[in-house]
Amino acid sequence: MQQPLTIRRAVPADIPALDRLLYQVHKVHSDIRPDLFRPGAKKYTDGELEDILASDGTPVFVALRDGEVVGYAFCVHQQHRNSLSMTGIRTLYIDDLCVDQAARGGGAGTALYRHVLDYARTCGCYNVTLNVWAGNVNAQAFYERLGLSVQKTGLEQIL
Repeated sequence: MQQPLTIRRAVPADIPALDRLLYQVHKVHSDIRPDLFRPGAKKYTDGELEDILASDGTPVFVALRDGEVVGYAFCVHQQHRNSLSMTGIRTLYIDDLCVDQAARGGGAGTALYRHVLDYARTCGCYNVTLNVWAGNVNAQAFYERLGLSVQKTGLEQIL
């Protein structure tokens, strides 16, 4: 029987586990778009992670099973203030959500996403947004199963 998940805000002691997962999610991106993502890299330095974890504007949540971090959700509070064209809604942007390769299919991703939704509601957010790279069909299918729909589409032309 699988142990229950616990979800909480990440703390500096979680940085080694966050690093491990950051490498995993970066590999997905570098495999899909090696022209944009350097192989063997990760998104943040440990110093940047410390700053992110210390800020209420960038909450990070971790999913734990048996005391081990099996997933994370990096979030960013966003709001268009003093914009002539955009309303001032509050958005919680999921900058990154990753579940350890060995723990996928066990509900950690769904639990993290639902936790983020509950957190966003308590903060008075209007919506939760995220981006998925073209070619990351597993992530796109996962988010569509959770009820997300396309908000906008980014296009490019490589020269």
